[in-house]
Amino acid sequence: MIWIGICLLSVIALLPCLISFRRTTLLRDERESAFALHQAQMVELDRDLAEGLIAPSEHDSARLEIQRRLLGSDSMPLPPVRKGASTLAISGALLALPLVSLGLYLTCGHPSLPAQPLAPRLVAAEKADHRNDDLINRLRDSLRQMPVDDPSRFQGYVLLGQAEAARDHYAAAAQAWRMAIESKFEPEVAARAAEAQTMADGGHISPETADLYRRALDAAPADAPWRMAVQQRIAQSEHQ
Repeated sequence: MIWIGICLLSVIALLPCLISFRRTTLLRDERESAFALHQAQMVELDRDLAEGLIAPSEHDSARLEIQRRLLGSDSMPLPPVRKGASTLAISGALLALPLVSLGLYLTCGHPSLPAQPLAPRLVAAEKADHRNDDLINRLRDSLRQMPVDDPSRFQGYVLLGQAEAARDHYAAAAQAWRMAIESKFEPEVAARAAEAQTMADGGHISPETADLYRRALDAAPADAPWRMAVQQRIAQSEHQ
């Protein structure tokens, strides 16, 4: 069925070009143009005489002048014959385009590749999400069982927050990063927790979140690249 559609689209795309090459255009050289102009002048001159706009003597003299010009135009040289690509050759090239495209597709493409409907892909993505949920839940359970003074607890909650933020679970990410800074306060992680909480609240900055922003800013090094963003959030919390 797809091949029929490809053929129809090729015909529709090439049809205007083929029609344009089939048209014949009347090309006049300089002698033909001059002859047509003089003929029109003769007709106009006869009409003026019939309407009484000019005298017969004026008509005769003007007629002689037009005939003299007509004889002069007859002595003009013939225009050179221009050689160009024939219509048949151009039409053949246009018809060969879809055939060449088809050959390239059959050579470099994968026409035998089965279709990939949307529904199975959505099911596969949902299964992958479930697997990720299982992994994250196991990580969360293992972190809960760790002692508070375990040095790997901080890094584990940081990774958990990153995993939740990557899935746009901002509330869970903020909670994980808050658990991390309970073990060891890191200003950057605190700023991440405050930002994730702001995203989870739809852009609203609660007093608790604003206080976390301030704590992160007070402990941040002077060259921290996120200082300005935190300052803007603090200013936003004061004017909302």
